[in-house]
Formats: sequence, structure tokens, C-alpha cells
Amino acid sequence: MSSSEGGLTKPHLAHHFETIEKQDYAVRLGMWLFLGTEVLLFAGLFLGYTVYRHFYYEAFHEASRHLDLWAGTTNTIILITSSLSVALAYHAIKQNKKRQCAALLIFTVFCAFAFLAIKAIEYHHKFQEGALPGAFYHYAEVTAPGANLYYTIYFLSTGLHALHVIIGMSILIWILARVLKGEFSATNYVPVELGGLYWHLVDLVWIFLFPLLYLI
Repeated sequence: MSSSEGGLTKPHLAHHFETIEKQDYAVRLGMWLFLGTEVLLFAGLFLGYTVYRHFYYEAFHEASRHLDLWAGTTNTIILITSSLSVALAYHAIKQNKKRQCAALLIFTVFCAFAFLAIKAIEYHHKFQEGALPGAFYHYAEVTAPGANLYYTIYFLSTGLHALHVIIGMSILIWILARVLKGEFSATNYVPVELGGLYWHLVDLVWIFLFPLLYLI
């Protein structure tokens, strides 16, 4: 079912919603509730990091100094830039600038690929060194008790975040395909908004992970 007003085609309205306004409110509320559960998930990891850092301060301090700071810093810049581009893409589609929106989404997806590529290089470096989680740890440079726990948290948190990057990138590619088909416009842009919100979560989580793992 769809409706029109002033000659403009309204977005698709699901049969169980009376108006497009109610549908948009429901999907936005659903997204914010979902993002809340994601925040709780990563908050549990941050809490675990805090507890273990308290008990193994020396090991965590020493191990963090052996991370690839250039990789973490570069990825931080990449994600912040991508958050700006996805916000600009949302602004563009609201103004019916479909080509500009598509170009900005392509740039955001490129940033996601760049982030994952740098993270893969960093992981490869850690595997070569033997800075691995749990019983696989055999890194000779850091021998303080608890170092294996640090790298367990490192791989768990950054790996889970990388999974969210892949999911977010896939969502943005799906949105991009529909933008190129002309399915989104100034009157139908909520999916672009929701995709942008998810990508901002990906960026926000990294803003916390970067200082915790690389700087503190």
C-alpha cells in the first residue's frame, strides 16, 4: 500500500501501520532499542577489560605498548571520516541528491574495506609475533603474568568490532544498491538514516576501544 500527497509518492507503507509517520516512528524506535543492546554487549567487554586490568596492571600496560599504534590511529581517522561521509549521505538523500548520496556511500564502504585491511595486517603481525590469546600465547617480548589475558580481550573485542564493521558495510552496500535504483528519495529516506545510525555505533565503539587498548 502506498499513498501520495501533493503529487509526491509516499514511501511504502506496511499494511499493519495506519500512517507513514507511525511506521517511521516504529522503525526508528526499534533501531534505537537494538543499538542499546549493542552498547550493553560492548559494555560487558569494557567491564571485563577494567577488572582484568586492575589485577594484571603491569602485563596490560606492557602489552599495550607493543600494539601497532600506527594501525590503531589510522583506523580511528578512517572511521571518523566514514562517519562524516555517511552523515553527509543522509543529508544528501533528504535533499533528493541521489548521486551525491551514492558517491558518499561508496566512499564510506571504501573506508570500511580500508579499516578491515589495516586490521588484517595488524592481526597478521600479532600472529607472527606469537601475541595470541589464551594458551596460544608465546610472545617473548611480554612475559608478565596476565599478558595472554590482554591479548584474549584484544582479539575478542577487536574481532567482534570487525564483525560489526562487516555487517555495517553490508547494510550500506544494500542501501547503496537501492539508492542507485532510485528507490530512496527526499520522501523515503528512513533506511538510509537507520543504516547511518548503525555505522555511527561502529564508529563510537572504536572510539572507546582505541584508547583502552592502544593508549591507556
